[in-house]
Order: sequence, then C-alpha cells, then structure tokens
Amino acid sequence: MSYHNKYKKQGLTRVTQAFVNSGKGFYAAWINESAYRQELYLFITLSIIAILLPIEISHKFILILSMLPVLAIELINSAIESIVDRISMDEHELSARAKDMGSAAVFISLMIVILVWCFILWKNFGTSIS
Repeated sequence: MSYHNKYKKQGLTRVTQAFVNSGKGFYAAWINESAYRQELYLFITLSIIAILLPIEISHKFILILSMLPVLAIELINSAIESIVDRISMDEHELSARAKDMGSAAVFISLMIVILVWCFILWKNFGTSIS
C-alpha cells in the first residue's frame, strides 16, 4: 500500500474535510479577490431581480443558474493566478499566458450570462413590444 493511499481520508471524514476546504477556498477568495467579491455582489443583485421579475419560475431558475459558472470559473482563475504568483513574481510569457487564459474563461462565462439574460428577457418582454 502506498503512502498516499495509506493516509487518504475516507467516508464521512473525507466529506467533512472537503467541506472545510471548500469553506477555506470561499473565504480566501472573499478576502483576497476583489473580482470574486464583485461577481458575488452581481450574482446576489441579479438573483433578486430574477426572483422579482414577472416570469415563469423555470425562467427565474435559468437566469440564476446561468450565473453560477461565473463564480466557479473565477475561483479557478484565482487559483491559477495564485499558483503562478507562488512560482514566481517575475514576468514570463507562460505566466502571462496562463493568467490571460483564466481571464478569458471568466469573460466567456460572463458572455453566457449576458446572452441567457437577453434571451429570457426578450422571450418574456420583447415579443410584446412588436
């Protein structure tokens, strides 16, 4: 049995530790990442707006659900940036590329939110304008 497998947590201990580690990750993002805080504020604001809109509950669900990947991808982007900065603060083409790609992933997730919101709003309110 390898060292890794011998000391690997299992069962409820593993689930509990994963929950604790996730909490630490959320806390670290909240404390250290202004972009994450801004996106979380945006998520809360838009969720409230979605709940208050006079549309079907399934559309409300889609509007809110479309925003969750932004938060997840921002966490991944922040993790990439932390790893790159941990390795070296020196400017390097590969470091810049990794950070830029993470940023591009966040941008794509935000574009998905915009497109979903535009479609749902158009579907509910745009057709009555014509």
